[in-house]
Amino acid sequence: MVKKMQASKLIKCLRFKKVLPAEYEDFTVSLLTQNTKEVIENSIFVAVKGAQFDGHRFVKEAIQAGAKMIIAQERVAIDGVPVVYVENSKRAMAILSSHFYGNASQALRVIGVTGTNGKTTVTHLIEAIFRAQGEETGLIGTMYRKIGSEIFPTKNTTPDIITLQRALNKMVERHVSTVAMEVSSIALIQGRVWGVDFDIAVFTNLTRDHLDYHKTMANYEHAKSLLFSQLGNCYTGNGDDKVAVLNIDDPVGRQFQQDTAAHILTYGIEQPAMIRATDIKIHSQGTDFKLHVFDQVWPIRVKMIGRFNVYNILAAFAAAYAAGVKSERIITALSEFSGVKGRMQLITSTTGVSVVVDYSHTPDGLFQALKTLDEVAQKRVLCVIGCGGDRDHGKRPKMGEIAVKYSDLAIFTSDNPRTEDPEKIIAAMLTGVPGKSEVPVFVKRRAAINYAIKQAQPGDVVLIAGKGHEDYQIIGKEKRHFDDVEEATKALKLKEQADK
Repeated sequence: MVKKMQASKLIKCLRFKKVLPAEYEDFTVSLLTQNTKEVIENSIFVAVKGAQFDGHRFVKEAIQAGAKMIIAQERVAIDGVPVVYVENSKRAMAILSSHFYGNASQALRVIGVTGTNGKTTVTHLIEAIFRAQGEETGLIGTMYRKIGSEIFPTKNTTPDIITLQRALNKMVERHVSTVAMEVSSIALIQGRVWGVDFDIAVFTNLTRDHLDYHKTMANYEHAKSLLFSQLGNCYTGNGDDKVAVLNIDDPVGRQFQQDTAAHILTYGIEQPAMIRATDIKIHSQGTDFKLHVFDQVWPIRVKMIGRFNVYNILAAFAAAYAAGVKSERIITALSEFSGVKGRMQLITSTTGVSVVVDYSHTPDGLFQALKTLDEVAQKRVLCVIGCGGDRDHGKRPKMGEIAVKYSDLAIFTSDNPRTEDPEKIIAAMLTGVPGKSEVPVFVKRRAAINYAIKQAQPGDVVLIAGKGHEDYQIIGKEKRHFDDVEEATKALKLKEQADK
């Protein structure tokens, strides 16, 4: 429960401010929000200046809805309601929400996971490990927010500051012990995790993504580094110091060792890491490897396919190990984990054709998925791929090139075109196609999936890439129901009927 708090007491946590008028009628704060649609009587409204909306323009609307105090960084022309002027409204919002929601993260073990690929799988693996220890767990990420077994919808990989603090507070109320959280680069730059007391931070990898926002890879790397540079700067000696878990095979992971004061736990396959995998054998039922933990070695079999999933497993193992879970218990939990929806999700049928749905929406993610499937496919690998609209234009030719180069048959289609013309997106992908390769093109994603499965023969694997767990397609500004798993299942059933 959020404790009742007087406005005068709450704003004391803002050290540098100016309150106008200095004298005002105090009140018990009912809600802290930056959204006028949430405002109720006795709310505090924080006017945040963002890229698309400026909260200062909606102050009067907030007051009409019941706001009794305004936090602002620019002058607002209102009377009768106190305004707390600060240098940066967003920073003030982080400080206020942390206090208002009881500094919830300090009562939790919070494990943050950042990197281009693998965040969702690693957080689910971490959640499964701690749940297997009998703990109540929380999860925050791309697919949903989760408290115990209860699932809540989410808009962003990492929520806004207030939503995040509310969620953490709810987790404390529900006796959660460990929270696994995806931390996006955009969230780090925008300060959405300011005030969150991370205990362990995990880095998966860094490859091209989000350059529509960050513009350069250097900026993207800097954004990721913030999770580690902000990870605490003192050593208690009580065994609860902060830990940075780093993929040492990635040069950026090696660089992050210099960016953090935290204890460092490395993992990898190629480099001599503290936690390492060797003798990797990938097969249709999963992956086998030897797990080295300092001087100890265990054989391990997991139900997940691919070398990149070995990295995900190592990352999750290292996070749990850093938290003090015994190696044997971690291995047992990992061995029982069956995977995440839309992450190399296998759909089988009686036709002899296998379909894999995966979220691989970056050049490296697509390459890794195709490389993995090439190792396990009995015959050909077919690939259905598109690129999202209103996002990084530069990766489109690269995605097209990788799809054609590393599959036996690539089919280009729409992803989430958003406000762009899907044909122009596909045309940009085609500019990366090497030589005179001919690529079947279907603007309608359903038609592309049906075509791929019709073309597939026994022993072939069809990869449907890019959307993974998503059960929608964004066309224009409209979100329409569309699920790759559902569409593939329907197409396989039609193929089964045709084969009878």
